[in-house]
Amino acid sequence: MTRMNIPHTSTPLDPAPGYRIAEWSVTGLIGSGSWGSVYAAEKVVDSAPGGAAVAIKLLRTDLLTPGQRASMEELARKEARFSTEADHPHLVRTHAVVTLRDPERPELDGMTALVMDRAERSLQDLLAAGRTGRPLPDAERILSGVAAGLAHMHTHGWIHADLKPANILLGPEEAVWLADFGLTVELEGTHAYVPPLGSLDHVPPEWWSERTGVRGTTVRKTADIWAFGVLAHQVLTGGLHPFPGSTARARSLAAQAYANGSAPLRLDDSLEPAWRKLIVECLAPDHATRAALDTGELSRCVRELHAERLPRALHRRPAVLLAAGLTLCATVAGLLVALAPTDDEDTISRSTSSATGTALGDAALPGAIPADSDVPVALRRIITDAAKRCTDKEVTPALLAAMLKAESGFDPKASRPATGEHGIAMWTPAVFRAWAVDGDRDGDKDHMSPPDAIATMSVFTCWLDQRFKQSGLRENLPGLIAAGYRTSDRTVIEAGGVPEPVQPYVDTVLANLRDYTR
Repeated sequence: MTRMNIPHTSTPLDPAPGYRIAEWSVTGLIGSGSWGSVYAAEKVVDSAPGGAAVAIKLLRTDLLTPGQRASMEELARKEARFSTEADHPHLVRTHAVVTLRDPERPELDGMTALVMDRAERSLQDLLAAGRTGRPLPDAERILSGVAAGLAHMHTHGWIHADLKPANILLGPEEAVWLADFGLTVELEGTHAYVPPLGSLDHVPPEWWSERTGVRGTTVRKTADIWAFGVLAHQVLTGGLHPFPGSTARARSLAAQAYANGSAPLRLDDSLEPAWRKLIVECLAPDHATRAALDTGELSRCVRELHAERLPRALHRRPAVLLAAGLTLCATVAGLLVALAPTDDEDTISRSTSSATGTALGDAALPGAIPADSDVPVALRRIITDAAKRCTDKEVTPALLAAMLKAESGFDPKASRPATGEHGIAMWTPAVFRAWAVDGDRDGDKDHMSPPDAIATMSVFTCWLDQRFKQSGLRENLPGLIAAGYRTSDRTVIEAGGVPEPVQPYVDTVLANLRDYTR
C-alpha cells in the first residue's frame, strides 16, 4: 500500500477569534489534530460577523512539498465540486475552498481551508457515548438518512468510497449528512478508480485482492453497500462490528476469512430479523452478489423499516443524554486521514491492551483469568487476546482456559493419535484448516502453535455460541459450547442440549470455569 509521507503536528494553527477567511470570521476552535484544525465561523454581513454559521476545516498543506500541496488542494477542490454538483439534503455542503494568503502569519500562509456546513456531532460521537449492545437513539432515522444520501450519490454516478461513522455528521433539526468526499469518485461505467487507501473496518473483502494499476484500485458501488452493512450493524448494536477482532486489522482479516468461505458470518444476536436480513444482503461475500441490492432499493427498505419501527422504538427506548460538540474524529478525520492510513489504530489498541493489563491486572477484564490460577503465565495474554476476537459475552478468557485445561492440560505437545487430535487445543488438522486463524501473525496457521490454535478456538466457539442462540438453545451456553467443541453443533442442536456421551467432559470444563471465575 502506498501513501503520502505527510508530516504530523498536533499544534493548533490558532487564528484568533475575528480572523477573516474570505467571507467568514472565525469565532473559536472546535478541535485540532494530526492534520490541522476545525474552527467555528460566521459569515460576515455588513462588515461584521453574524451571518450563517459554518465550520472551517484548516488543512496543514504548509508542511507539504509543492507537489504534495498541489495534489491536496486539487482533492479539496474536487470535494467542493462534488458538493455543488450532487446537492442533496443528506450530503454535507462544502461552500468554498480557500487558500490562505497571509505573509504576516507564515504559520497560516498557504493553508487550505474548506468552508462547510457546521454539524453538532458525528455518528462516531454517538457510538462513543452510547451503550454497547443497544441500538443508538434514532438509529433507524439516521440509517434512513445515510441510505438516502448514498442512493442519491449512486443515482448521479458517484461512489463515496469511505463510508464510516466518522464521516456521518449530525446537524441541527435532525439533519443527517454524508461527509468527507476526499475519496469520492465518478463512475466510469460499472466501476471507478481510487488510490489504494481506505478505512480497514469498512472496506469490502475484494479491496484486498484488487490489483492496483496506474489509475489506482478498482472500486464499485458495492463497496458502499458493504460499508453500509457494517455501519448499520454498528448503529443497531451500539458500536459492535460484525466481524470479530480487537483491532481494525484483525476485523478486516476476519471479513476476508468470511468472504473466502473459511468462517461464517456471525451477526449480533440482538438484531431484529428484518434488519438482520438486510445486513446479510449488504455483507454478501462477493461484489457480484452484492450488486443485486441497488442503493435505491436499499434506501426504500431502510425507510420502510424506520416507518414500521418508529412508534415501537419511541415507546421502548429511554432518552439518552448525549455530549454536544464536534470531536476531532468527525471534523479533521475526513479528507487527509483517508489519504494516509497508518497502523496507528493497531498500535494504539495493542498498547492500550498492554497498559490495561499492567495497570489494572487481568482481573479487570470481563471473564479474566485470576492471577492465582493454574493457567500458565506465558499463555494468559495469548488466551486473553484470543477471546477478544469474539464479541459474545459467553466466550471469555476464563472459558477458553477452562476448555484448554480439559483438552490438553495446557500442553502444547499433547496428542491423541487414535483420534488424530493434536496440540494445546486438540485440533484435528482438517477441522483446523477450515477455521484457521493466524494468532501470532507470523504468516503461518499451525494447529501445533498455541497462539494459532487458541485464536482459532475462540473463533470457532464464537460461531458455536451464535449457532445455539439462533437455534433457541440459550440455557447453559458455556456447557453447550464445550459440548459442541467436543462433538459438533448439529449433534448438540439435535440433542436439544448436552449429549450424554460428552456430559463428563462438559462437567470438567464447567468445574474449571468455576475455578477461573470465583
